[in-house]
Amino acid sequence: MKPVPVRTVLVPLLEPQPAAPGTPPHGFALFRLGFRPFYLLASLFAAVSVPLWIAQFAGALPPPSAYPAMLWHAHEMSFGFTLAVIVGFLLTAARAWTGLPTPSGIPLAGLAALWIAARAFNYFGPSPAAMLADAAFLILPMIALGLVLVKARSHRNLFVLVVLTAFLLANTLFHLAVAGRVAFAPMAAVHFFVFTVIMLIGVIGGRVIPSFTANALPGIRQYRRRWLDVLALAATAAALLLVLLGAPAAPTVAACVAAAALQAARLAGWNPVAARRQALLWILHVSYAWIPVGLVLLACGVAGKLPISAGVHALTLGAISGLIMGMITRTALGHTARPLIAGRIEVAAYLLVQAAAMIRLGSFAAPGADYLPWIVAAASAWSLAFALYFAKYAPMLVAPRLDGRDG
Repeated sequence: MKPVPVRTVLVPLLEPQPAAPGTPPHGFALFRLGFRPFYLLASLFAAVSVPLWIAQFAGALPPPSAYPAMLWHAHEMSFGFTLAVIVGFLLTAARAWTGLPTPSGIPLAGLAALWIAARAFNYFGPSPAAMLADAAFLILPMIALGLVLVKARSHRNLFVLVVLTAFLLANTLFHLAVAGRVAFAPMAAVHFFVFTVIMLIGVIGGRVIPSFTANALPGIRQYRRRWLDVLALAATAAALLLVLLGAPAAPTVAACVAAAALQAARLAGWNPVAARRQALLWILHVSYAWIPVGLVLLACGVAGKLPISAGVHALTLGAISGLIMGMITRTALGHTARPLIAGRIEVAAYLLVQAAAMIRLGSFAAPGADYLPWIVAAASAWSLAFALYFAKYAPMLVAPRLDGRDG
């Protein structure tokens, strides 16, 4: 079988360029491009907020002032941590898509300050301020992205505005539901966010993961068919929608199992076994594998065999967090003009994220055991992974590119 030619992807990523000879440039570059402050803030928030929630869960600390601790945790891991990474990634990718500048300098610093304010309001209150700050953090990047995409006539990438608008609606519904102003389950908004991110991973990850693998391993054999991609994505969208709407069990279980099988077949075609020796590759394949696992666990949840949260945690801890860790290391290395090589710190972070997912799911497999030690172990592994990222990458993210180029 001949290797499948790689098509142009929706999200081109800047690969590292040889550093210019001489002394590397010095200075403060944190606000030169979107990925820098938001990768930094997201990793720090991940390292701090989950231990904080565990302390609340164990009764060692009082819950947040804004709303109950469990809802705070679910909201902040979605609309706080994950959304920060998405916004930083999109502001960076839009410059690659269009060749036009996206917010930098004072506007980017202001956007980062707004994200920090939103996190404070979501913890301490008041709730209306939290809702407004969250909304502003979505609306301002949408305006910035829309301006450059329309100016560059990059119409095929306008879909990101639709996605961010959906996030804005879901986040607003969450806040209104928590305040008792609408008859809506707050966790439904969180699940909508999670399921939408999974669909984004299916679309974008389904292009870049096999492409990265083929580029790094010349001559690799892959089975990539458009019909399989379309079927897998359509089946996954249908299954997640049925779960979200609380549809009858039988069709929902069948849809989840069918989607899991198609996603597993799609992943197998990318030849993940060949990627096992390169950490920057295997973290992407292993993390994507949590999507079919999560779909199967969602089917078990709908069937009443497990809590629905087992499937949700497989998707969030395994797929979303794993791919975030894989991508924020890769893109940070590439956009700071460093070689795409994962060292010991990166490998440790990758393993810790995967361990966190497995330990968290282990708590569902041992319902008679003490719940708290499982949660503490999973949270510790997950937070340590992002603490390691912060410790290693903070100096890179605040310093100029090694090749002296802007960004």
